[in-house]
Parts: sequence; structure tokens; C-alpha cells
Amino acid sequence: MVDLDGDLQTTLWTTAQAAEAAGVDPGVIRIWAHRGHLKRANSPLARVPRYRAIDVVKAEKATRERARRTYSAA
Repeated sequence: MVDLDGDLQTTLWTTAQAAEAAGVDPGVIRIWAHRGHLKRANSPLARVPRYRAIDVVKAEKATRERARRTYSAA
């Protein structure tokens, strides 16, 4: 279980932890990172990517908002 009560500004999550917190599969976290919606908090040379908790929360919120958009037919 991911701790959401900590300091989200400084807490770093692995891909699995970020996925659990966002309620998505780990592959979605990788896609967000690849598309630039989520930035790694550690060096790109590190073996295990880490993401700031606040960035994961923001990426998840932005994704949900984009999914709710509706477009009217012209």
C-alpha cells in the first residue's frame, strides 16, 4: 500500500508504487513518462526510475481531465 499521507513534494515512488497510487498499470506510468507527462526524479542512468509523488498525482489528474472532455459534432 502506497503512503499518501507523507510529503508528496519529496516522496519518490518506483514505477510500481506510482501505478498503485494512480490506480493504473505500471505500463501506463511508463507511457506517461515517454510522452512527457511525467518526469523522472532521478538520473536517467539509474536502473530503477523514481518519480516524485506530486508529479504522479498531477499526471493522473491531468489524464482524467483529458478523458472527460467532450467534443460536439460540427
